[in-house]
Amino acid sequence: MEKGAYNHQYRKVGGWLFPFCLSVVLLFSSCARIGQPDGGWYDETPPRVVGASPADGGVNVKSKKISIYFNEFIKLDNPTEKVVVSPPQLEVPEIKAGGKHIQVELLDSLKPNATYTIDFSDAISDNNENNPMGNYTYSFSTGEAIDTMEVSGYVLEAQNLEPIKGILVGLYPAIPESEIGTKSDTLFTTKPMIRVSRTDSRGRFVIKGIAAGSYRVFALQDADGNYFFNQKSEKIAFNHDIITPSSYPDTRQDTLWTDSLHIKTITPTAYTHFVPDNIVLTAFTQTNTDRVYIKNERKEPDHFTLFFSYGSDSLPVVRGLDFDDRNAFVVEAGEKRDTVTYWLRDTALVNQDTLNVAMSYLMTDSLGKLVTHTDTLEILSKQPYAKRLKQREKEYEKWEKQQEKRRKRGEPFDSVMPVRPLEVDIKLQSELDPDKNIRFSFPTPLARIDTSAIHLYAKHDTLWYRAPMEFDRLQSREYELKGEWRPDIEYSLEIDSAAFQDIYGKASVAVKKGFKVRSLDAYSSLLVTLQGLNGEQAVVQLLDNSEKVVKEVTTGNGVAEFFYVAPGGYYMRMYVDLNRNGRWDTGSYADDRQPEPVYYYPEKIECRAKWDVTESWNPTARTLNLQKPGAITKQKPDKEKKIKSQNAKRAKELGIKYLPDELKL
Repeated sequence: MEKGAYNHQYRKVGGWLFPFCLSVVLLFSSCARIGQPDGGWYDETPPRVVGASPADGGVNVKSKKISIYFNEFIKLDNPTEKVVVSPPQLEVPEIKAGGKHIQVELLDSLKPNATYTIDFSDAISDNNENNPMGNYTYSFSTGEAIDTMEVSGYVLEAQNLEPIKGILVGLYPAIPESEIGTKSDTLFTTKPMIRVSRTDSRGRFVIKGIAAGSYRVFALQDADGNYFFNQKSEKIAFNHDIITPSSYPDTRQDTLWTDSLHIKTITPTAYTHFVPDNIVLTAFTQTNTDRVYIKNERKEPDHFTLFFSYGSDSLPVVRGLDFDDRNAFVVEAGEKRDTVTYWLRDTALVNQDTLNVAMSYLMTDSLGKLVTHTDTLEILSKQPYAKRLKQREKEYEKWEKQQEKRRKRGEPFDSVMPVRPLEVDIKLQSELDPDKNIRFSFPTPLARIDTSAIHLYAKHDTLWYRAPMEFDRLQSREYELKGEWRPDIEYSLEIDSAAFQDIYGKASVAVKKGFKVRSLDAYSSLLVTLQGLNGEQAVVQLLDNSEKVVKEVTTGNGVAEFFYVAPGGYYMRMYVDLNRNGRWDTGSYADDRQPEPVYYYPEKIECRAKWDVTESWNPTARTLNLQKPGAITKQKPDKEKKIKSQNAKRAKELGIKYLPDELKL
């Protein structure tokens, strides 16, 4: 704001307004305490536009340089992120703020008969007190008229319904519905969007300056700045809905605050309501199915791992070039089969620092087809044999000194250094849930398991009895002991020595662990009746406060039952398992496939011991943007920029009456 622009009542100095006229004295004449603030009042008036060149809303514009003028010194916050020019500009516009104006220079050629919008969102504020101007959009047309339609909505992560901040949202002209999903539907992959916007911290977008017509809406995390989808790694959202922007007169309730705590008035205000304003897009990153070899890794000398961009049912064939590969490996494939680990059976190979191998595997060629390809690999150990040998010598010297000390003290001592036993990680605490089992994991592949050396006992009254059990392999080096767990019963797990032996001859030591199965009185149960699934299989997950899955059930009958639920507060998520593979799957634009639908129960569920909780849930009753509870939403809205209302606080401190209407400029 300029000096002297206050009807000669106030003068601005360093963000303060100094009264220098008798009218200020009259302002406080009715107060209990006569006086004025020392130093004067804060400036709480946001900047306003006083002019622009070309004029805001101008038509037949030919200039690519825009200047917008304000009534006071302003600043522009993060224009790269917040300012959006539409139609999209392939060359980034130059945007500068200085003094009392903003200058924008468009570097792309102007399109004929097109409406241009420069959306500053909330980036503009005054220079002294940071009073926000509010959302501001400048527009002009290169044709005879301004297009004024708007559409708005939200973009969410498909997998967890998190709002996505800063993703590009744009329009394409609608094609005939019969051509959607065909080879003619190629605009998203070949042409820039015609109008664009970006989402804010709530995932909300508003696309402005739209001409009458029909459109499709897309979202794109544009990695290369070309405004269309041409990289498989780019996050996208699409649907087949065709929208036709329109508007109608409407009213809203505007609230005027006396201060941060007190409402002065609520006034109905007429405005133009643009629709649709409830578009919801779910964005995803599609799986890259192109298969290429990435790297090999040999962190430990006894095994190496091959990494691929995508898994395959056909595992690589590895042939030794400087060693005999017959029965040389124990092969472990990762869950997605995009990693394959080769354990070396022969200790001579373990001690060999470099392994030269020929690897034959399926690779995606330039035509997108899988073909057999062979690479020659040099696999290097990150722990050289000489270094490991030296470390073992140090360990032996240390052990030898300890035994010598024991001998001199007349204590029992060993003359042969014992072999290190096989480490067994048993995931078992002192209490066990009735629906859980005991997990075993091993650092190396097993060569032998003696199940007769594994014993499970249950205590009934004062006597111990053998309890039934099963010991099964889960995957790779993971195993599970299953039992008929009875609440309130004590158990003893006893494992004899040498029950497990790995491929290098290491054997396990004897283990004894006692535990108790928790009482049913310690749990709650939860029964959820699902609506609107139409017979589809769904996976329903119970989540804790950090959104970690606590329990999971699969249902096809519309009922999800959770038993043995520990007391506490939980959230609930569900995805429709369309292909019935037991996991959530992303979408594919090339295959015209949406990601599997995900829903959140909108409220927290409280479970208490000895209580049965029942809930009814229609996942489609609320729009997706209103489902995920705020307590577990990680993408929080940015703090809304507001005028600080410091004058009310100052007047209270000085004991004088605050009359904001008398200070309006």
